[in-house]
Amino acid sequence: MDKDEVYIAFELLLEEIEKAVNMISNEAEKYLKAKDFAKAKTLTEYAEQLKDLREKVKALQREYQTILRIFSEKIPTQVRKKKVKGKLKKGLRTPEEQFIIPILEAIIELGGRAKVKDVLERVYDKMKKILNSYDEEPLRSRRNVKRWVNTARWARQKMVDEGLLAKNSPRGIWEITEKGRKYYYEEKKKKGGP
Repeated sequence: MDKDEVYIAFELLLEEIEKAVNMISNEAEKYLKAKDFAKAKTLTEYAEQLKDLREKVKALQREYQTILRIFSEKIPTQVRKKKVKGKLKKGLRTPEEQFIIPILEAIIELGGRAKVKDVLERVYDKMKKILNSYDEEPLRSRRNVKRWVNTARWARQKMVDEGLLAKNSPRGIWEITEKGRKYYYEEKKKKGGP
């Protein structure tokens, strides 16, 4: 697993925990409105435990990044670039670069910021004609995640690094920056778009 895959794994885990917290909080709210305070309290306590877990995962993510930084400074490059068995051959999946415009376009259509799930649904609609059979396969490491979703997440991270997407948007939300809008419209103009 390379740095990007581990980072994405942490991000996916944190997003799933966030979804669970939100779902449980919504349920607790329903019980509060129905004046079933015992169930509301139980669910609220469970949501608090998940929030604690989320903080522990964030701490592990930071610890991993620290270890990785130290590791990369001390270990020669040729040792770090050891080939991983079972990886898909280069060039078989749709490259990350092809996801950039569809991601930006989807976020713009959704008002400039949106939930990851909503963005990915639109990206898939925009790209389904160019995605190939390798993109549609599940990852070997995470059977419930299709390869194209993983590639889109890598593209998103690259876009954050380049300033096209906001670095500090809430977890589970992708948000375009002014630089991202400008880039999108410049690229569309180059290709003869509006």
